[in-house]
Amino acid sequence: MTRFTPAELEAARDRLVPDVVADGLRILFCGINPGLMTAATGHHFARPGNRFWPVLHLSGFTPRLLKPSEQGELLSYGLGITNVVARATARADELTAEEYREGGRILSAKVERLRPAWLAVVGVTAYRTAFDERRAGVGPQERTIGSSRVWVLPNPSGLNAHWTAATMAEEFGRLRQAAEH
Repeated sequence: MTRFTPAELEAARDRLVPDVVADGLRILFCGINPGLMTAATGHHFARPGNRFWPVLHLSGFTPRLLKPSEQGELLSYGLGITNVVARATARADELTAEEYREGGRILSAKVERLRPAWLAVVGVTAYRTAFDERRAGVGPQERTIGSSRVWVLPNPSGLNAHWTAATMAEEFGRLRQAAEH
């Protein structure tokens, strides 16, 4: 894995991380915002300790554990990745409520254009703020965006101690099963 100096990571704040998307995906995963490691590498969920890639595999979405640098392979499985907020930060708590709300508007337009069967927002607090759904919990939501259904997943950040990789994989697996029907 590439090592970055603190100065290189700080400089990554100004980089935009391209979405991994296509029209008509089965599931469009949506992170909160890029971390500095993600911005530095250009690969989603790149920080060591982030459990997104292991959980994606454990839940049956991918036949093997993908590396962040292999994110383009997701498209072959009908999966994609975007973010609620494009701005890279060291921690999600650096984002403002207005950034989340604006991100929710931009994300809604993106979902209406791309028409995935499911939008899976990875992080319940981000979903609540971006879509003004204060009581939302993990799992399927009543809200739809165009024809796309919405599911909220736990945040796979290593900072989220409330969920283990195993319990996250169970929830991701529930979404996978719903998407297959």
